[in-house]
This record gives sequence, C-alpha cells and structure tokens, in this order.
Amino acid sequence: MTDNRLSITDEKAHYLLSVLRCRKGEQLIVFDGSGNCFRTSIIKAHRREVIAEIIEQFFCDHESHLHIILIQGILKGEKMDMIIQKTTELGVNEIVPAVTERSQLRDTRRVKRWRKIAEEASRQSGRSVVPVVHEPVELKKVLTSYASQSTPQGFIFYEEEGMKLSEAVKVLPIKGSKNPSPLVGEGKGEGELLILIGPEGGFSREEVTFAKEKGFLVMSLGKRILKAETAAISAVTLVQYLFGDMG
Repeated sequence: MTDNRLSITDEKAHYLLSVLRCRKGEQLIVFDGSGNCFRTSIIKAHRREVIAEIIEQFFCDHESHLHIILIQGILKGEKMDMIIQKTTELGVNEIVPAVTERSQLRDTRRVKRWRKIAEEASRQSGRSVVPVVHEPVELKKVLTSYASQSTPQGFIFYEEEGMKLSEAVKVLPIKGSKNPSPLVGEGKGEGELLILIGPEGGFSREEVTFAKEKGFLVMSLGKRILKAETAAISAVTLVQYLFGDMG
C-alpha cells in the first residue's frame, strides 16, 4: 500500500477481473487479514494487477468471541484441504496439523497450499481474519507446549468414550457462551478453546490418556463412528453453536 492506494496482483487480480468481472470505477471492500477493512475504488485494471484507491478505512469484526484452535491429526490427500476450508468458514482461528501414532502421513509440503485455502475460505465467507495454519508438529509436543503455558482448556474427541458436548455445557460452561464461566478467557471476555481431532483410525488409547493428563476433556460425538473430516467439521460446528456465535 502506497500513497493511499492498494496494488492487488497475480491470482487475486485474476480473480477480481476474470471471475468477479470487476472494472474501473467499481468499489471493493478489501481486508488485510487482521481485522482492518478498506472501502476502495478501482482506478486501474490490468491483466495481472488491480490498483484501487482507498476511500475509507474501518474495523470489521466478523469473528466469534471464542478463539478456537483446531489440532488436527494430518490426513491424506484432499481430506485435509476440506478440513482447512470448512473449519475456516466455521470460524476457527488456528489450525495445527499434528503427527500422531496412527498418522498415515508424517511429513508434508502442503502447508503453503493449506494457508492459501484458509485465505480463500476467509474471503469467501466474509471473515475479517485469516486463520493461522501452523507447521506440522508431533501431537505430544504440541499438547505439552499448551499445557506449559497455562491450564489447557480443550476437548479431545474419541470414538470409544467421553461425555457429550451438551453435558460439558452444564459442567464446564465457557466464558462468553450462553452460560458464562471462567473456564476460558480473561480480561476481554474472549475465550480460547482447543479441539483435538484424530487422523484416519483416530487417536490411540495412550494419546487420549496423555491428553487427559494434560487437562483435556474426553468428548464423544455420538455412537456412530465418523470419518476424521466429518468429525472435525461437526466438532467445530457444535462448539461454535454451544459456546461461540452460531445459533
């Protein structure tokens, strides 16, 4: 951004010109991924660059008060892409690809692609913030890291046992939800909640025990066994409904 103008290049420019059919003189709302929005007017439209003049800058807040961190066992192929896209639309703030005992994929070079998917999903869903997609990390290492910072507030979803989320609302209601409580979040009324979802084959019993020792609650999504991508999308949806800004 220079001289009150924004330069939009490459794929984003192509999207504006070829997909949205934007032309000179039209107005755009542009966001910077950190909560700042700009009302702009296109003054030049080239094949690989759109130059827009800023008319107004304002803060746009389309985010849930609940800060959701999804710790997802790495999945193969397009399954992980789907989880990044759909959970971004649902409002997650951070996604941590985790290497678990049953991970069929233990190394990946798709992080750059995942970050691009998160950015595109944020734009499509009208979010003002782009989720942070972290580098892959060993599950026990990330759980230990969060536990060392403070008492972790989170759920590990396990198909063999666990309480229902509806029970968790009664036992441990989250600050900022319909039943305020100091379970998560201080000061600004914002809460932080970690959601742990396993890879194909789920978590091992040892991993669940380790998570429980670190302070995570074991949760169930019902009697049926869900695919990992279904579990992730369902868990985030339910958490946003019960504790966040959905419903």
